[in-house]
Amino acid sequence: MAQMTNHVHKKSLWKTILQYKYFYIMVLPILIWYAIFSYAPMYGVTLAFKTFNYREGIFGSPWIGLEHFQTILTDMELRRAFFNTILISIVKLVTHFPTPIILAIVLYEFSRTVARRVFQTILTFPHFISWVVLSGIIVNIMSREGIFNQLIVMFGGEASALLVDENAFRPILYITHIWREIGWDSIIYLAALSGINPELYEAAEMDGANRFKRLLHISWPGLKSTVAILLILNVGQLMSQGASFDQIFNLYSSPVYSVADTIDTYIYRTSFTTGGDFGYTTAVGILKSIISVVLLVTANKIVKKLGEEGLY
Repeated sequence: MAQMTNHVHKKSLWKTILQYKYFYIMVLPILIWYAIFSYAPMYGVTLAFKTFNYREGIFGSPWIGLEHFQTILTDMELRRAFFNTILISIVKLVTHFPTPIILAIVLYEFSRTVARRVFQTILTFPHFISWVVLSGIIVNIMSREGIFNQLIVMFGGEASALLVDENAFRPILYITHIWREIGWDSIIYLAALSGINPELYEAAEMDGANRFKRLLHISWPGLKSTVAILLILNVGQLMSQGASFDQIFNLYSSPVYSVADTIDTYIYRTSFTTGGDFGYTTAVGILKSIISVVLLVTANKIVKKLGEEGLY
């Protein structure tokens, strides 16, 4: 009986595939792309258990077991980078994540369609400028002779090089990140708000509901599932996108390594400037990926406990 059920199931599966064959053909290039560029290079993770030898390559390098992972536990610079990564990522999440939601609500509630598009375009524009270019602008503004210091001196303060100041570096990271991404990240929330039936707002207005009540009882319920999904994705990317490599690498320097050096910048520096072992840096990368998966699963479970659907 079980064999008959499996046979019927397989026949039904092939029938479904044949029925939607053109959709599967359209998906095929994407699957090939992932297979070549995302899954095939994963054989490189074996480096975490080897000492890399340039002449013998990845396959020929000698196995050393868990030695790299044992070294990670005693590497003080990596501990500092790990702490910085966690701290910068969490503060960025807390300070940045609510801002696009607030911006989307403000634009949707208080701006007419044309004004909304103008503000949205202006605020989205910085996202399309690379961190290389933005960093040049920020360095010029924050330097001793920059506009920021000139204003401070004008009001009786003292000029200082903020990008080499340990106390000022992290706040600069948070502020510039919000400035660059707030407009872009608000697009999805604006799309979610636009999907709410306008008749609900009209009915609430006729019943005497003010803006705050309409926000509380119509806008937020229509927005919170989108917020939940994006929160899960943001938490899952804390160890990589959270402490943006591009931003920090282009802004930091040796005087602020103690507060700015993250896992990504540490891996880059040890791999390409001080000639570190690729096997060791691969082990660090694996550890970072494991933490990201744990964070993603935990965030998904918490969101589902709160009554939302989650990612899976």
